[in-house]
Amino acid sequence: MTAGERVVVVGAGVVGLTAAVVLAEAGALVHVIAEQVPGVTSLAAGAMWGPYLVEPKDKVDQWGRRSLEIFRQLAEDPSTGVRLTSGIETSRTAEAPPDWATTLPGFRPCELVELPAGFSVGYRFTVPLIDMPTYLAYLLRRLDVAGGTVEQRRLASLADAGPAAVIVNCTGLGAKDLLPDPGVRPIRGQHIVVTNPGLTEFFSEDTGLSPNLLCFYPHGDTVVLGGIAIDGEGGLGPDDKAAVGILTRCAEVEPRLAQARILEHRIGARPTRARVRVEAERTEDGTVVVHNYGHGGAGVTLSWGCAEEAARLLTADRGDGQ
Repeated sequence: MTAGERVVVVGAGVVGLTAAVVLAEAGALVHVIAEQVPGVTSLAAGAMWGPYLVEPKDKVDQWGRRSLEIFRQLAEDPSTGVRLTSGIETSRTAEAPPDWATTLPGFRPCELVELPAGFSVGYRFTVPLIDMPTYLAYLLRRLDVAGGTVEQRRLASLADAGPAAVIVNCTGLGAKDLLPDPGVRPIRGQHIVVTNPGLTEFFSEDTGLSPNLLCFYPHGDTVVLGGIAIDGEGGLGPDDKAAVGILTRCAEVEPRLAQARILEHRIGARPTRARVRVEAERTEDGTVVVHNYGHGGAGVTLSWGCAEEAARLLTADRGDGQ
């Protein structure tokens, strides 16, 4: 990639906007095209930093660590929507903590008296929490300052994004049809935003592969409650039964939430793939396409690391003299 080169980024979720910011601040003329600005699924995220059921592990660890470094820097500015927050991750079975958690500040095993009834093990640590509407607005402002532009429209194929010498494909679930990539599938997620009854710490249960998740993330005056993970479902309509389950699970752990006022329901479809795809290819017409999609529930967690990887891939390809 050379300074002043036009780059089209397709997709305006957290992955697409982060990639657009990295490229624009590196000197590219970035134009974002997306049907939704910002992406609905990213708006629906909780969101707490932490690798979430994604592969390949070696790359995910690297991307996640880099993103963590940047989120810690962003947490110094309240306007970003990023805050370093302490809390507890628990399990109902005696399992070892996730390896990524053991490296976080303040990590320590919990005493049983610190855990809600029914939980056998827990770990305390400090981690970035991201208020997604605020954070996505911050990324859009930062992109604008860097000279990037945004166009809201639906594409029938990646070719519709042209003419462009370089396309960065951050289409998430859209890659299933746009490429097409049959390996992409949705996992429906749902969160409920309620008024904050005074919570300052997060709570998260490691529920493994269960579709019924349990977490709550305080963001100042509000708390985001979760959640569900329904594999293969991509509908974005409200599910009242799922909402009742979320509220019930969260209130069992934190009774104050039972009286909290519901502000909104946030629903998204996590773009899931066996392996996150971050790689470059050249199409028959010579267009360089850098793919950056398939992050499942870890889009926020991996966003900065994957954006920088995409930029490196683009620079490597454009620097080969072709």
